[in-house]
Parts: sequence; C-alpha cells; structure tokens
Amino acid sequence: MNNRDTFSDRLENQAKARQALLERSRAKDPTNDPDFAARQEARAAAARLREQREEERRNARLAERAKAIADREAKKAEKINREAEEAKAALRAQIELLAAQKATRDARYAARKARKK
Repeated sequence: MNNRDTFSDRLENQAKARQALLERSRAKDPTNDPDFAARQEARAAAARLREQREEERRNARLAERAKAIADREAKKAEKINREAEEAKAALRAQIELLAAQKATRDARYAARKARKK
C-alpha cells in the first residue's frame, strides 16, 4: 500500500480479497465432491439404524418392566388368595371348635336332665 491509495482503492482491494477468499472456500466445499452425497447417505443410514436399535432396546426394557410388574402383581394376588384360604380354614376350624363345644355342653345338659328324672 502506498500513500497514493485512495479510499476507493482500499475498498476495491478489500472486495477482491474477500472474493478470493470466497472462491477458495467454494473450492473446498464438500458439496462439490462427487462422493459427498454417498457419504451423507451412509451417515443418514447409520443414524437410522442407530435410532432403530435404540428403539428396540427401549421397547425391550419396557416389555421387561411390564413383565416384572405383571409377575409382581401375580405374586401379590397369589399371596392374597393364599391368605384368604388360610383365613377361611381358620374360620372353619373356629366354627368346628365352637360346634364341638356346644355339642359337649348340650351332652352335659342332657346328662344332668337325665339324672334328675
């Protein structure tokens, strides 16, 4: 740059430099590469496969959780049924005991009545 450069000369030089930089950038642009589209498609296919595998893993985890919950609920229902059966058996035993005690009382009462006659 010499002292005789005017403002318009400097603007012109700047524009030329900017244009040269833009052209170099365009020359390095990957979209001009013929293999670029193939690489992009390969990346997209890999991304789709990765998402598909993640979805399958997510579904497998959800199915496993659902199975675990169903097993837990089945065990809980089985325990409740078992406890209900035990309660019924205890109630039947209590009824039988009370019936036997009543029969014993009735027999003693009948024996007392028979002695008084």
